Amino acid sequence: MKMYMFCAISSLLLVGCNPKNQTDQPKEDTLKVEFSLPKKLKEVSGIALSQDKKTIWAIEDQGNKNVVYGLDTQGNLVADVLVENAENNDWEDITKDSQGNIYIGNFGNNDNNRQNLSILKLDLKDASQKTAKAVQTTNFHYEGQTEFPPKKSNWLYDCEAFVEMDGNFYLFTKNRSKGFDGTFLVFQVPNKEGDFEAKLIGKLKLQGGYSDAAITSATINSTKDKIVLLTHKNIHVLSGFTANNFNSAKIQKIPLNHNSQKEAIVFVDDKTLLIADEKDKKTGGNVYKFSF
Repeated sequence: MKMYMFCAISSLLLVGCNPKNQTDQPKEDTLKVEFSLPKKLKEVSGIALSQDKKTIWAIEDQGNKNVVYGLDTQGNLVADVLVENAENNDWEDITKDSQGNIYIGNFGNNDNNRQNLSILKLDLKDASQKTAKAVQTTNFHYEGQTEFPPKKSNWLYDCEAFVEMDGNFYLFTKNRSKGFDGTFLVFQVPNKEGDFEAKLIGKLKLQGGYSDAAITSATINSTKDKIVLLTHKNIHVLSGFTANNFNSAKIQKIPLNHNSQKEAIVFVDDKTLLIADEKDKKTGGNVYKFSF
């Protein structure tokens, strides 16, 4: 890859997402393959860019090792960092803050029944490391969830997407409800050591079916006024939110004209995204570049 920077889409997504806010882009917005992922990375669930933009950090989800992988900008595997004091219950996204600290979202919750959800801050600095440790653990539970699991018509408590902004994490849930309608929740959790109730600050809706509207990753831009949500077929750009309220946010839907199990997204610069998908029998296992 040619070192394309990623457009981190701002971490404050406060929208009452009305379909009227959502507009499709023209067909020319297509993905370009930057490189294929190393064969050992078949189930990438999140990517983040190091502060110096020389390393792409990647994780895999449930059933895989508690390891963070480092790739160079051509897709070569340059680091294999064991997280010594953390278990991969279901690592679903990875992000960084403005200081370059790296965080893992250990909050995959397919069956909406987990009660050990957490976000891990790592002492991960560069690709020369062989091991890392979680130096802060933010445990949380969702405001409004009282049953584990709730009724299948209310399976709104899985999460595969988050960003960090100004001392808080913002989580965007993945709808697994019976009768899927694109609804998702936005929660705020303080970036601190401890055990917290995740505060509900938005209830929104994306257009389309599951592949169009089930959220798999998120990223925020450098000016923190846009957040991009990833689904298998689209990206959704959030704007007009505030730090404590996403219910009035605007959502722009941009079709990627490409359907695969896309699970990871990161800004390279404010006009460029990198997107990764999982390897299937004949498709996927790539990192793509998308330019606005």
